[in-house]
This record gives sequence, structure tokens and C-alpha cells, in this order.
Amino acid sequence: MEEEQRACTAAAAAGAAEGGGQSGKDEEEVKEEDVTDTAAQGGEEEDEDALPHSEILDIFEEGLARLVQDPLLCDLPIQVTLEEVNSQIALEYGQAMTVRVLKADSEVMPIVVVQNATVLDLKKAICRFMELKQQREGGVKHISWRYVWRTYHLVFQGEKLEDDKMRLKDYGIRNRDEVTFMKRLRKK
Repeated sequence: MEEEQRACTAAAAAGAAEGGGQSGKDEEEVKEEDVTDTAAQGGEEEDEDALPHSEILDIFEEGLARLVQDPLLCDLPIQVTLEEVNSQIALEYGQAMTVRVLKADSEVMPIVVVQNATVLDLKKAICRFMELKQQREGGVKHISWRYVWRTYHLVFQGEKLEDDKMRLKDYGIRNRDEVTFMKRLRKK
């Protein structure tokens, strides 16, 4: 809006310099009329182009449904998040890897992390995976992750992943390797 006012002012000044016949009062009237007309036109255009929120959501969901039908993204759930799409694309380009995490109840969770992820990154990805799963299935509302990490170790080929700052590569974990939850022994 300010740019339009500046342009109008510059045009009026240029016109006054060339014509020289208009008074200062006329220039101000011209400026005000231009600004008013521009604002009125802009307001009308915004009203004509505006869509209700529900229509925008419908358009978005249709586009998302088409996107998920792509062979590259067909493994993703219908209620996909941008984070999951980006992870799947990173997998395809070799920038990420899938770590299969085996829970105590023998359920396997495919967790996607970047190639140079740390143990802490894996733990955060597990938390995010479970949150999304619960939202979609309507399961348990709250998991105390502090309790989970205090009670269980992540283990890869018999070695505990205890150092959160250490990279998964340094433990020898590669794409499609399996990491398991193992209950910690209580110290007496």
C-alpha cells in the first residue's frame, strides 16, 4: 500500500513538473483519489478471491490424497504429515534410513532418521512416531517417555545404546537394521 502511495506521489510530481499548470491543492486531491481508488479495487479483489476455510481444507485434502497415491509415497497413511512426506523423500534420495524398532510386545515400528542421526535423534523419532500413531488410532493419551527411557534400553546386536550423543553409524546401525527395547535390570 505504501509503495502504491509513493508511486502515485512520484507520478503526480512528474506530471506537475511536466505540465506545470496544476496547483499544489489539485495534486493532493489527485493523490487522495488515486489512493482511495487503489484501496477500493484491492478490497474488491480480495473479497472475490477469498475462499471459505472449509473449501480450502477440501482442496488441500484432495491434493494430499492424490499425492499419497504416488508410488513413492504410497506407504504413507492417509492422514499424512509434512514431516512424514519429507522423511519418505529423504529415504528415496538416500539421505535417511529406516531403523526397525522392536517393542516389548513384538510390534515392529519402522522409524525414519537421517543418515548421521544420534541415539537421541532415534529416541525423539520413536516418540514422534508413537504420538502420530496414537492420534490416528485414538489410543493411550499420554506416555511418560522419561519413565520409558529410565525403564528400557535400546539394544542393537547385544550392545546397549547408552550414549545419546553417539551416532547410530558408530554403533554399526545401517538402513533396515533392527533395534530392540530391553528392560533395564534394577540395581539393589
